[in-house]
Amino acid sequence: MPEPLRRVLLKHRELLKFGIVGGTTFVIDNAIWYLLKFTVLEAKPVTAKAIAVIIATIVSYVLNREWSFRSRGGRERHHEAALFFLISGCGVVINLIPPYVSRYVLDLETPHVSLLVQETADFVSGSIIGMLLATGFRFWGFRKWVFPDQLREHRSYD
Repeated sequence: MPEPLRRVLLKHRELLKFGIVGGTTFVIDNAIWYLLKFTVLEAKPVTAKAIAVIIATIVSYVLNREWSFRSRGGRERHHEAALFFLISGCGVVINLIPPYVSRYVLDLETPHVSLLVQETADFVSGSIIGMLLATGFRFWGFRKWVFPDQLREHRSYD
């Protein structure tokens, strides 16, 4: 890898790892959301999204703790997990605001709009806008409170 690119990647390695974990959990979140939304929770799309986000958050905790932020932290595991899920819970709420507004404030649901418009609005509001807002909040919160730099015992460049 060229040296200038390598320096940039090393400087932002946590963000890159966090992004890869986010991409993985994005796929998990959407697969579960659409599976639930088109089957057992067809009448409750926001509930389906909440379940999907919660499952993806559990996967996110394991991947972030073991990979993205493994050179940070230093808290006892139960304290770290409690903070992670508290920050993630706030992220879930942030993630659910756009699809809630889309469905129940803007009435972008059938029969008011076509199924294509409803599903496009659901995807844009829940999987793009909500996810981006929640991801920014989580990255900031994880670095600041869950895996703070000042608690780590040694620096690892992996």
